[in-house]
Amino acid sequence: MPNDISLTDVFLEFKEKKNIKKETLAAIVEEVFRNAIKKKYGTDKNVEIIINPDKGDFEIYQKLIVVLDDEFEDEATEIPLSEAQKDDPEIEEGEEFYRTLNIRDFGRRAILAMRQNLKNKIIELERRKLYEKYKDRVDELITVDVHQESSRKNIIALDEENNELILPRNHIIPTDKFKKGDTIRAVIYKVELRKNGIPRIILSRTAPEFLERLFELEVPEIADGLIIIKKVVRKPGIRAKIAVESYDDRIDPVGACVGIKGSRIQSIVRELRNENIDVINYSTNPRLFIQRALSPAKINRMEIDEIEQKAKIYLKPEEVAKAIGNEGINIKLAMELTGYEIEVFREIDSDLPDISIDKFIGEFEDWEIEELKKIGLDTVRAVLDKNDKFLLHRTDLEEEQIKKIKEVLKKALENLEHKE
Repeated sequence: MPNDISLTDVFLEFKEKKNIKKETLAAIVEEVFRNAIKKKYGTDKNVEIIINPDKGDFEIYQKLIVVLDDEFEDEATEIPLSEAQKDDPEIEEGEEFYRTLNIRDFGRRAILAMRQNLKNKIIELERRKLYEKYKDRVDELITVDVHQESSRKNIIALDEENNELILPRNHIIPTDKFKKGDTIRAVIYKVELRKNGIPRIILSRTAPEFLERLFELEVPEIADGLIIIKKVVRKPGIRAKIAVESYDDRIDPVGACVGIKGSRIQSIVRELRNENIDVINYSTNPRLFIQRALSPAKINRMEIDEIEQKAKIYLKPEEVAKAIGNEGINIKLAMELTGYEIEVFREIDSDLPDISIDKFIGEFEDWEIEELKKIGLDTVRAVLDKNDKFLLHRTDLEEEQIKKIKEVLKKALENLEHKE
């Protein structure tokens, strides 16, 4: 039968690009034909469809019962004797007659509708297939090729079957630079099935799970279950903290993760665009765990409330900046890792008089005091110990504000020393 709706083109387009099994294609085509036949004749129960998906050929036969001409009523199931005898002069009333249906007889509009219906069903199949492929693979590490950058600065990536996956802009490490054709690694972050039936596979390079998968890849002891990752927190591209624990007393979990001369962790650091990674030995002792989490700062003493999960940390002045970290990142990650709210206090030499910065509430704006406290400067001496350049860089205070604050604090401290 002539290929009335260009089935060959449809078959090749989807079979070659999407790798659909020919049996599946044949089933879809048959369903499309049967729907068209039911619409025209009211039934498809007496129809046999033979499809060759390799060539795009098909044949449709309709089984009819031969009836006398004056008894003919239903063209879907019957054929008049005189018409049947044109093909088979010896056929008689009551016998079965097989008529070949020609799709061209359905009309141009019906043919175009069938073609579109066929395409829609194949697309629907592909969407369902893509969703099924990824729906149970969330948090799995995957390697993809960069295809293009969308108008929203998202990266469109292709998997090994040329399916399009999305790496959103907010899931790209700030220092990532990609071009078309680059091979990149990411984790499957989310698999969505939208209302229109289109699946959306979202990737991430900023999720904590991405760092977990990289460690599993680089550290055999983690892959073998001898070392377990308890928790990962990150400021992507800047700093990360990972708590690990060993199930074998003979294995140092931190040393195993770092590797000889940093051999294991360096490849991960490169993948994360030089993100600093603190590998921390996990402990069920909250004091010890908090102390390790605040590394590289050295803690003098600690007051801890395990019920409220709050900790007050006291450090020497030179250790405060280390504990807080640039833009407060170190202490923020330590709080996320341990689950404790951590306050940092400066241990002042008891022989030297000092004043809490809180004493100046009302004299300075509240936000000005908070700007100083958030970088660990909670006393007058602590503020005066820092030069103006440091305060300009680490706070939102202006140069004039810093000078005014220092003048007031210096005068207050001089008055205190004079009294003593």
